[in-house]
Amino acid sequence: MSNSTLSLARPDAVRRFLRLLLAAILVFILLPYLLVPLYLVVNPISIPMLARYATGQRVVQTNVSIDAVSRSLPLTVIAAEDGRFCSHYGVDWQSLREIVADAEDLEDLRGGSTITQQTVKNLFLWPGRSYLRKALEFPLSLWTDLILPKRRIMEIYLNVAEWGPNGEFGAQAGARRAFGKAARDLTGREAGLMAAILPNPVRRNAQRPSPTVSRLAGLYQARAASSGALDSCLRRRTGRN
Repeated sequence: MSNSTLSLARPDAVRRFLRLLLAAILVFILLPYLLVPLYLVVNPISIPMLARYATGQRVVQTNVSIDAVSRSLPLTVIAAEDGRFCSHYGVDWQSLREIVADAEDLEDLRGGSTITQQTVKNLFLWPGRSYLRKALEFPLSLWTDLILPKRRIMEIYLNVAEWGPNGEFGAQAGARRAFGKAARDLTGREAGLMAAILPNPVRRNAQRPSPTVSRLAGLYQARAASSGALDSCLRRRTGRN
């Protein structure tokens, strides 16, 4: 093949590569939007779970209906993670504005994620903190909140959240590991302890809580008990929240 023919072939190969790359990026961005409606009826698997499966690591997870979970658990999780869960539309702009005003860098924005955003991150994105991930997370969280009722978002979150240091995912596995009982049988105190370890279930232990975890559990339990509006959206079984 002559040098002139090779020179003509190279631009064609580059264009094909760029088209394939663009197609892959579009699929990566658009696929979650297509999958969210399926999760009205299909129980999803999270990215961390898939990563552990792919590398042969232990995964313990059992999907359970929100009706099969102690009522105390979603209440304390809302109290701990997202107090305006029932009133925002996937992103809590009010809290985010307050956090951004006080933040010095992206690390300080970690407290601004709603339960919907955390669910989206678990299902479709990657761990860690970056502006790119946040840029993908915000519109996808708004879309998820539009398509899925709050009750279903909470149900999915309770089933995919990491709740132990050795591949325990979901409330059922977390309750079994920490207290040797089903999630439906958790007491208010136990639910508070499980909510308190959510930010770092590898280092925090609900079975043998540190003073900090015990204090947080009591705070979340009291906050949940004192606010009857926390579960207003969870009581609705159909329709928009």
